[in-house]
Amino acid sequence: MIGDAAIGAGVHVLIVDDQRAARAGLTLMVDRAEDLTVVGEADNGQEAIDLLEAWAAAGRRLPDVVLMDIRMPVLNGIDATAAITRRHPGVQVLIMTTYDEDDYAFGALDAGAAGFLLKDTRTADLQRAIRAVADGDAVLTPRITAEMIRRRRSRSVITSRGQTQARSALESLSPREIDVAALVAQGLNNAEIAGRLTLQPDSVKKTVSRILTRLQLRDRIQIVVLWNHAGW
Repeated sequence: MIGDAAIGAGVHVLIVDDQRAARAGLTLMVDRAEDLTVVGEADNGQEAIDLLEAWAAAGRRLPDVVLMDIRMPVLNGIDATAAITRRHPGVQVLIMTTYDEDDYAFGALDAGAAGFLLKDTRTADLQRAIRAVADGDAVLTPRITAEMIRRRRSRSVITSRGQTQARSALESLSPREIDVAALVAQGLNNAEIAGRLTLQPDSVKKTVSRILTRLQLRDRIQIVVLWNHAGW
């Protein structure tokens, strides 16, 4: 079943979960904020993909953020995330998970998700996270950031040549871009980086975009990994 809510202004959100009660609860939490609007629901990953494809074909605005469950019938959240981020790179995916689903969350991050939230997240934290990823931030705890780095390193041993290449890539950045990349690597969001460097958040957002483009990286998580590969 796919439900379609009324279109509003601000950040548009699509909720994907096979539990109707979960979708209803998330909708209530999201819609409490005047700048956030739930514009649709899907009860599995394939329905979410089909809904986005139909909206795109009709020339309709796509949601800014998808709240994605992991364990669903027909198509799980990881495979759905990979398809959505590949076909619609402007749509950000936030994974909804529990503590015992870390492995699934890591798979979704590798698939292109912007981060993850625990299913018992408070309303205010959920709203902040949605705004953050809509603005280009990643939502990751320090524990998850460290674990992502550890796992990627274990899959690909960092040789001295690899470290040299990572450092060379970072050294191609301007001093300001290096400052921003360093703080991204520490897990800071755009607002926190702006405060640390006395910049406007929009300026930080543009700088992060330039770093991603210049280094041909997909997302902020890859900046974290590259920085740590360089050993800085």
